[in-house]
Formats: sequence, C-alpha cells, structure tokens
Amino acid sequence: MNRRTAQSNSPKPAKAPPLHLSITALVGGAYAPVILRHLRAAHRLLAPPLQDLSLVIVNDQAMARLHLQYLNLAGPTDVLTFPLDTNADGKVASGEVIICLPEARRQAKTFGHRIENELLLYALHGMLHLCDFDDRTKNGFLKMHTKEDWLMTKMGLSGISPLSTARNGLPSGAR
Repeated sequence: MNRRTAQSNSPKPAKAPPLHLSITALVGGAYAPVILRHLRAAHRLLAPPLQDLSLVIVNDQAMARLHLQYLNLAGPTDVLTFPLDTNADGKVASGEVIICLPEARRQAKTFGHRIENELLLYALHGMLHLCDFDDRTKNGFLKMHTKEDWLMTKMGLSGISPLSTARNGLPSGAR
C-alpha cells in the first residue's frame, strides 16, 4: 500500500460541533472578549460534544450564595459548573460555568499573573468539567490539570494552571 492510500484510509480527526457561547458579566465585563476568544479556541482544540456554553462572571457574594445553595459549602469559590443538557450518547451538550472575579483577582495577585489569564483558567476548568473531566481523585486531578496546561500552552498562555504553579496540591475532594 502506498503512502497516499494509507493516508486517505486514516480516520479523520473529530470535528467539534459549533459552539454557541455567551457571557454574562455581572462584574468584570471588560474581560469577556478575551475569554470568549480563548474558549472558542479551546473548544476547537478539544472537539467535544459540547454545543452550548453559558459563562457568568460574578462577585464574591453571588458566588458564596451559589456555593452554599448547590454544594452546601460556605464562602465563595473560584468556579462552579452546571451541566444542563445531554446528547443521545449521554455527553454534556449544554452547560453553564460560573466564575468569581474577586477570587481570580486574589489568585492572580498571589501567583503573579494576569487576572484575565486566571479568569480564563477558571472558564477552561469549567468547560473541562462539562467535557467529562473530574478532578476529585488524584488521577483525575492530574489528567484534568495536564489538559489545562496543554490548552493554555497551545493558546500561548502557559504557566498558570495548578500543575505549573505553587498551588499544585490535591483538591480537597481528592485527599
């Protein structure tokens, strides 16, 4: 078999369905364009079944209220993810990611990088949860954050995920 024939018989890479992406910025609206651009790029790189993603940027009070309501945990957190609809294969086709601007500010200051990169990291983290990544175990944590590193590097924004900064301990659910 010649090389041309072998190439034509190779499986084609999966193509992602189009992504409908919306951002509601209750705070931090100036960061929305850069987040939108990078989330679209990440979606093309991942090629997941996810077709509809709503991202909401909130303050500490709103995040703390949602954190308590949905996880029964007091205080704000960085990101919350909600699958909304699945496709025929049971994969998430629609979801919402809520990220906390003040938490991103605190973490960006602590780790010395730009706030828009921290917000993007939270948005990517939420998107990965909707794409079947789970960071509640040590193995899942490593897989998820390795994928975050890969995505950030592909987009020219390396060095800010938990695996590439000093915050690389296991999540509380993985201990």
